[in-house]
Amino acid sequence: MLARTAVRAVARATPRGSRASSADAGAGDYFAKRDAVRAHAAEVTQLWRRISFYVCVPATIVCALWVRNVEAEHAEHVEHIKAEHDGHLPDIPQYEYMNRRVKPYPWGMNSLFFNPHVNKDLSEE
Repeated sequence: MLARTAVRAVARATPRGSRASSADAGAGDYFAKRDAVRAHAAEVTQLWRRISFYVCVPATIVCALWVRNVEAEHAEHVEHIKAEHDGHLPDIPQYEYMNRRVKPYPWGMNSLFFNPHVNKDLSEE
């Protein structure tokens, strides 16, 4: 029992990582880690900047050109259909499951994204 008390007293008396010794030993390690983190951050930033400029920007341009070509083909097709039908698009078949409204929206029968050039005007019914 006396030995146990003596060991505890010695353990309490010895400094656990005194500030002077740990500050000197850890200061160089801290600054080295901080510099390594900054260097890594600079490398990764440069990597993602290159990925953005050399991959993302050209991919966006290619996608925009592809969409432009698809929309141009669609416009040509619509004009071809109009030319076949005396300048008007043919009427869309009136299927019972299309454009069904049980009750109107608060702003009327048409949806919030109604476009008179594309969508059927349900307020006329």
